[in-house]
Amino acid sequence: MQLLKSATVLILLACCTSTQADDDAAGHAFFEKKIRPVLIRYCYECHGEEKQESDLRLDNYKDLMRGGGTGPAVVPENLDESLIIHVLRYEDEELQMPPEHKLADEVVDDFVKWIEMGAPHPDASKTKIEPRQDAVDWEKERNFWSFQPISDPEIPELTKPHSNWATNSLDHFILSKLQQQGLTPAPAADKITLIRRVTFALTGLPPTPEEVQAFLADRSENAYPQLIDRLLDSSAYGERWGRFWLDVVRYADSNGLDENIAHGNAWRYRDYVIQAFNDDIPFDEFIVEQIAGDLLPAAEDIALTNRRLVATGFLVLGPKVLAEGDEQKLAMDIVDEQIDTIGRAFMGMTIGCARCHDHKFDPISTEDYYALASIFKSTHTMESYKRIAKWNENEVFTPQSKAEYERYNVLLNEVQTQVNDTTEAAKQDLLKRLGVETLPEKPEEQFSEAYKKQITALKEQITKLNEERGEPPTAMGVREAEPVNLQVHIRGSHLSLGKQVTRRMPEVFLHSSEFAIPQEQSGRLQFAQWLTSKSHPLTARVLANRLWRWHFGKGIQESTDNFGNLGDNPVNPELLDHVAQQLIQNNWSIKDWHRWVMNSSTYKMSSTIHAQNHQQDPANAYLWRFPVRRLEAESIRDSILAVSGMLDREMGGSMLHVKNRQFLFDHTSKDLTDYSSLRRSIYLPVIRNNLYDVFQLFDFNDASVINGNRDSTTVAPQALFMMNSPLVEEASCQLAHQLTDFPEKQQISELYRLAYGRQPTKSETNLARKYLKQFLTTPVITQEQQDNEAPALPMTAEFQALKLLCHSVLASNEFIYIK
Repeated sequence: MQLLKSATVLILLACCTSTQADDDAAGHAFFEKKIRPVLIRYCYECHGEEKQESDLRLDNYKDLMRGGGTGPAVVPENLDESLIIHVLRYEDEELQMPPEHKLADEVVDDFVKWIEMGAPHPDASKTKIEPRQDAVDWEKERNFWSFQPISDPEIPELTKPHSNWATNSLDHFILSKLQQQGLTPAPAADKITLIRRVTFALTGLPPTPEEVQAFLADRSENAYPQLIDRLLDSSAYGERWGRFWLDVVRYADSNGLDENIAHGNAWRYRDYVIQAFNDDIPFDEFIVEQIAGDLLPAAEDIALTNRRLVATGFLVLGPKVLAEGDEQKLAMDIVDEQIDTIGRAFMGMTIGCARCHDHKFDPISTEDYYALASIFKSTHTMESYKRIAKWNENEVFTPQSKAEYERYNVLLNEVQTQVNDTTEAAKQDLLKRLGVETLPEKPEEQFSEAYKKQITALKEQITKLNEERGEPPTAMGVREAEPVNLQVHIRGSHLSLGKQVTRRMPEVFLHSSEFAIPQEQSGRLQFAQWLTSKSHPLTARVLANRLWRWHFGKGIQESTDNFGNLGDNPVNPELLDHVAQQLIQNNWSIKDWHRWVMNSSTYKMSSTIHAQNHQQDPANAYLWRFPVRRLEAESIRDSILAVSGMLDREMGGSMLHVKNRQFLFDHTSKDLTDYSSLRRSIYLPVIRNNLYDVFQLFDFNDASVINGNRDSTTVAPQALFMMNSPLVEEASCQLAHQLTDFPEKQQISELYRLAYGRQPTKSETNLARKYLKQFLTTPVITQEQQDNEAPALPMTAEFQALKLLCHSVLASNEFIYIK
């Protein structure tokens, strides 16, 4: 009996083995006949032995199964995970293979059948497949410097001879590194240099002669700290530092892209930012308001509620393809832009790179991306996705404006009721006059003249009331939508969906699980709270580094928008953590942080070049002297207006010439935006794709993307602008007119005090006098040029000479560079 059982088992095994062999042979034959020829003809050229685009090779079984950088090309018996099927079907506009044309449907069906068969291959049985090393080692990734918790490093001990140089803890970190490198700090700057530096740094404007004189006259120890406090209390401070932040949040007054229509209410967000800096709102609170201000607990103060609603305009400001016909694609493109901006603005991470595949360089997976995307897809950013799409706006009434608006609504309803009653009476009168029971077509044309006059007058009254009432005040912003958990979009395409992911924070960050998202909420509030938590390793570092860059010209970590693997390493990592800790420990007060930095000996250094230091550290990487910096475009323009007495200091409001969502260009595609205003540059419209030429010339950022690190170039057109611009020409004329109030002997010194904040040297005075004297003997202004002068001012030879002297001073390097 036992022998019979054994024989039966052997027979069954032989049958199974024979069947398996037959299946294998059939599968191999199918591959050789249907699959390999197609791969040879269309794929091996780019994915073969000599060339492997996207790190994908298809000419051997081992690499075919391992796949490429975008994921597995073939997963046996799994069509959804096999990217080769998606690309052959042309499901993704961005990835279609072969690129020349789509293969015949029957060929694609052969690949489908082959994968359903288990992707048989002649080399399968003799090849050991080693999976791609794509699995993330989270512990290893968390060891990267920027993912480490922010340390609280010990303050370094200093050695003589410069140990007394340090004023505060910041100086200890700077001087310790200088001593390690064999460098010495530059001597302290003089008071004139300091007041000019500090005033421009905090307000973006030059100090007035009176302010300079008062500072020089104050010999007390508190003169400098009090100067800083006075400037921080100035409304100009928020205009200066708010503009820095607007670079980071890609602020613009127009949409850009295909439908460059007006962001008619974006100015409310801009004014919110200015006021937030002036009020010194703790920056962690400032961040939360911009991401989830609408979700914060209800406030009794309507102004606070409105402020938080306006803050969420941050999420709506990005450029959008408003004429996109694919509504789902548009929705995901908007989410992608939000994630990219948030990632780089607050975390210094290029999270958007994980939309189509796992991030190539940083530990952000595609699942991480769609977990975050689910948060913002659960947010109502758009009022409508139908072409032309409309972004969402929220009403921001004050109690007074709401009452006034409702008062007009009551009046409008009353007048409309009168219109309806009068119209009905006119109809009855018409029926009676015609002796009929049914009204004719267009009965209003046959109303009596008396009724026509009454109805016309009432409708005119409605028009007038509507004009007086105006539109309800609204601000760009978001609100909650129906919560959703997205599926991974394979290759970033909403037409090719994979695994569903839940809303959560990226996995690489420790403690992220502490901020669980309730099922009924989008998760924006939890995300914002996570960003600003003390356990988050990036937010405070990134912000402190931005602040440092805006003071010193470059960050401690130079790639301010990228703290990932492709970013720079900090030149002084202990200092970076220390300045970040200083921000956190002072409750995220930016003004307190300014005081701490600007009262340091580091900040008060001169820009004097020390030969040995310069030879060893020509880039000033270790900050042995204060860097010389050119003013930004806005400060250059504002300074020209300020010293000439032309600057209009009015704050807030819109300067667009069109209504909300209207086109900014006429039928000839000419932008009609007016930049002739004399207000500060932060209030001038920022039009995407067509920036104000002065902004473009002096390295204004691309307003479509985040930029926390503006360039500072030196090119010939900048000098030509200073020499030939009507703006500089008019300012020179007005400046000269101011100087005529002074005796001739004082005019040169007053010019230097206004423009440079200092008295001219003896040689400068002699040179200016020599020029003025020579000009009077050989004037160079023709009658035609005199007639073309913009201001209606007396153009005597003496005035011409003085005006040109003013022009040369304004066009000098000293006017636009800060030591």
